[in-house]
Amino acid sequence: MRKVWLLALGAFALGLDAYVTAGLLPVVAHDLGTTVSLVGQMVTVFTLAYAVAAPLVAGLSAGARPRLLILLALAVFTVGNAATALAPAWGALLAARIVAGAGAGVYAALSTAAASALVSAERRGRALALVMGGMSTGTVLGVPVGVLLAEHAGWRSTMWLVTGLGAVALAGLAGLLPAVPADPPVPVRARLAAVADREVAPIVGVSFLAAVASLGLYTYLAPVLASAGGVDEVAPYLWAWGIGGVLGSLAAGPLVDRTGKAVALVGGVLVTVAAAQALLPLLASAALPGAAAALVVWGAAGWALQVPQQHRLLALRDDRGTVALALNNSALYLGSAVGSALGGLALAAGVRASALPWAAAGVAALALALHLRAARRSRHAARVGTLGGYEHC
Repeated sequence: MRKVWLLALGAFALGLDAYVTAGLLPVVAHDLGTTVSLVGQMVTVFTLAYAVAAPLVAGLSAGARPRLLILLALAVFTVGNAATALAPAWGALLAARIVAGAGAGVYAALSTAAASALVSAERRGRALALVMGGMSTGTVLGVPVGVLLAEHAGWRSTMWLVTGLGAVALAGLAGLLPAVPADPPVPVRARLAAVADREVAPIVGVSFLAAVASLGLYTYLAPVLASAGGVDEVAPYLWAWGIGGVLGSLAAGPLVDRTGKAVALVGGVLVTVAAAQALLPLLASAALPGAAAALVVWGAAGWALQVPQQHRLLALRDDRGTVALALNNSALYLGSAVGSALGGLALAAGVRASALPWAAAGVAALALALHLRAARRSRHAARVGTLGGYEHC
């Protein structure tokens, strides 16, 4: 497991970069002389680049040396963040976020597959949880610090902090990460088949909808809290969401390993996300500590979701695990991009920010419906297969 800690170090930098922008939107908009809804698209392009790069590179590079690809991806991520810190205008900022997102997407897909390959099968859940925990820890520790740094030294200083962390992680991995077993080459037809697979597609679809609900809403957490509860200082609430994320992501792995009930865990998580988001505007308007509690619960459930999702994909398609994980990661960040874009469009159209959590809760409920439908179909197929086996005998 010590080898997996090195991969979690890189995930820490990714977690900070992916989520710190949610607290920087007003500051960046003021500095560049534009609107929060437009600056919010820096999240959209980052996540779109992440979504496109992850399955493309993971599929095309199957059979290559994962260690080298992991290092290259983290280097691209670091360069993209340096370019973000230097961006003179909105267009350059978006271009830099595309570069950073592409590197992040490839690293996330390959690092989770590598974490699974570096441990025994019975410790797979813990290894996946550790990498996800690195990302959530980057959120809980780095995002509030990054927001505070931006308030005192400017948002560019925060991006330099992300760049520095990426460089440190890159140096550590270059010196200490051992060789990682490579997946066998996967033909193009097999990669496309994974997209249309009747078992894989519903799992990936649930990840997409959950990301629209959870990560898309998080992008606009600052205006949501300002609209619902008059919150001007958002950092404590970012802490609350991030602390929940660390707890949820670290607890999910041992729970999956101990119980083996990944399907039930996903259902419970989705119910929790929908309930916490639906209550957030009401709690923020009535009592801010209640809003913080809702954010802890939402963060814990949202971050816990991907551990059983990844575990299920590896169990279904262990012969092309990197491609399946890349598809899931792609759906995760594509959902974040869609959620961010829809949120920006809603705000630009005059929708109150306090209404966004209710829309997000509705999307989480839709993800739950898809999950339950797919689970029923899988149980039915298993029963039919068992009966068919008896008849054949």
